[in-house]
Amino acid sequence: MVKKIEVGDVLIGKVTGIQPYGAFVALDEQTQGLVHISEITYGFVKDVNDFLSVGEDIEVKVLEVDQEQKKISLSIRELQEVPYYRKKESHPRRSLQDRVDEVDADGFKILKDKLKDWIEQSGQ
Repeated sequence: MVKKIEVGDVLIGKVTGIQPYGAFVALDEQTQGLVHISEITYGFVKDVNDFLSVGEDIEVKVLEVDQEQKKISLSIRELQEVPYYRKKESHPRRSLQDRVDEVDADGFKILKDKLKDWIEQSGQ
């Protein structure tokens, strides 16, 4: 890699190859990255060729740089406006466990307490 490419950089590159899983993009003479199929646009992408062509210049955002493996992950989608149906809600995203804990704070405790009774009732 000739110049220092960092996460968050927005660059212009040339599509050099298309595979079913994404497109390879030359960022300079010696540096190439990959735009994974999931990073091409919002929504479903069945065929990368429907969105990109070899030789096309595109604007990409650097998502990840792995110096050891000499791999760069790129995104076109990150530079697009987020569709209204994908915009994040006003409250932060919570894990499934946080939501379970909130809705059923002592549900598992109750089951644990009742387990002994159920075992006794079953005659075991």
